[in-house]
Amino acid sequence: MTTTPAVEMRRYGLDDLTDDLRQTLTDVYAEVYADRLSDPFFDIPRFLDRLEGHTSRPGWEVVMGYADGEPVGYAYGSPLPERTRWWAGMLKLLPEEMTDETGGTRTLALFELMVRQSWRKTGTAHRIHEELLSGRPEERVTLLVEPTHPKVKTLYEAWGYEDIGDQQPFPDAPVYATMLRQLRQLRQLRTAQPHASGTTS
Repeated sequence: MTTTPAVEMRRYGLDDLTDDLRQTLTDVYAEVYADRLSDPFFDIPRFLDRLEGHTSRPGWEVVMGYADGEPVGYAYGSPLPERTRWWAGMLKLLPEEMTDETGGTRTLALFELMVRQSWRKTGTAHRIHEELLSGRPEERVTLLVEPTHPKVKTLYEAWGYEDIGDQQPFPDAPVYATMLRQLRQLRQLRTAQPHASGTTS
């Protein structure tokens, strides 16, 4: 019986963003998106442009999964700034209270989540995703998913995300479903559970 190697989670911030780490992020992306690299929106130069923009933001972090020393996938994100254009591409306007950003711990944008082909359907994507969120201070997290991938969208919904409407972030980008998941309330509920002594954590 074949056993799946254990996955080690490693967290990196902006201070850890070496050329080697950038290359690893790019290599995994190139493998995962191999069938779409001919599309200018998904090609390597465009990915590198997005990566440059994402890593220019304070609070950027990536969690990388490794098995036997080899990367199996990653998730990265950063908090939305006060004057973000994240919500500008919504096809239908959202209430202002939903899109108002403080530039602090309001919303984490999860820009990328991917695992290599041989690690799909093993729970690895969920583990990487939850590991990233477990170390974040934000109240909520948002991500984009193509509606043409209904199984992926359903998976995110099973992880606690809600579809709040479609957006097209760039003129040449696909139309994406915008997903949102609350985080802070869940943490408050967990920390409010009483101990046997009657005190709270």
